[in-house]
Amino acid sequence: MDRLLRGAAVPAEQGEIVGGAAWHAGFARALHRLAATAAGQGARLLADPAEILVMFDKNACHDRLLAAGVPVPAALPGPPANWAQLRSWLDEAGWRRVFVKTRHGSSASGVIALQLGGVRILATTSVELDRGRLFNSLRVRHYRDERDVAAIVDGLAPDGLHVQRWLPKAGLDGRVVDLRVVTVAGQPSHVVVRGSRSPMTNLHLGGVRGDLCALRAAAGPHYAAGLDTCRAVAACFPGSLHTGVDLMFAAGWRSHAVAEVNAFGDLLPGLLVDGRDTYDAEIAALLARERVRAA
Repeated sequence: MDRLLRGAAVPAEQGEIVGGAAWHAGFARALHRLAATAAGQGARLLADPAEILVMFDKNACHDRLLAAGVPVPAALPGPPANWAQLRSWLDEAGWRRVFVKTRHGSSASGVIALQLGGVRILATTSVELDRGRLFNSLRVRHYRDERDVAAIVDGLAPDGLHVQRWLPKAGLDGRVVDLRVVTVAGQPSHVVVRGSRSPMTNLHLGGVRGDLCALRAAAGPHYAAGLDTCRAVAACFPGSLHTGVDLMFAAGWRSHAVAEVNAFGDLLPGLLVDGRDTYDAEIAALLARERVRAA
């Protein structure tokens, strides 16, 4: 699969972070081929391939949301070419805390929560640096040597980076929290609270599911505003049956922003709403569409 998507003569090692731009190009070819096959056989796709590709491009996704008036964290205007340029741009902007993300990554692959303070530096990430090569790890690491941070950024930069200003997240039960909101047919359907003692809230990196009722109580009327934003996100991708929106509330709960949108963000095992999991909700939405078409 790695050879097919990246055109690589030698496949990546297990967990290796490499060739993101080539992967995205191969993924695009695969999606377009699938769309052509579906059209030839009279089948309908559940998501528009072009929209999937935007969701897998953090720069393009950020621009689409920003143009639609969806609140998103401020971002650098372009991808830095290397660590030296990133450091220079951050100094010019006066930003001391940012999230550095791989342009085409997912599941926190290559994400760095970066904090700068004078001569001190702290990079929190799941990236494991091994003799100049980069690997995903299930253990979140802390790098304080600028040479290590530079090696990681320089290794990721050729495939594209997206740099967002750090939004201090609201906390709950001693953890910072955000939400994965799955929209189905344009409406928020299932919500998971993700809490963590590190900047990464991903569940596979040690994050835990939190209490949605407690979060709604803490957020008060701002929770409904957050869901309205998720509806606006879904409207940016009208050809997609579902989206997975990563919604962040700022400390104090009075504001929020969308960190990312996931094309395949509906894997929420064991979460039922009115007796339905995410896939049940999607099937119900498809059947409702069919009834409307038949009427």
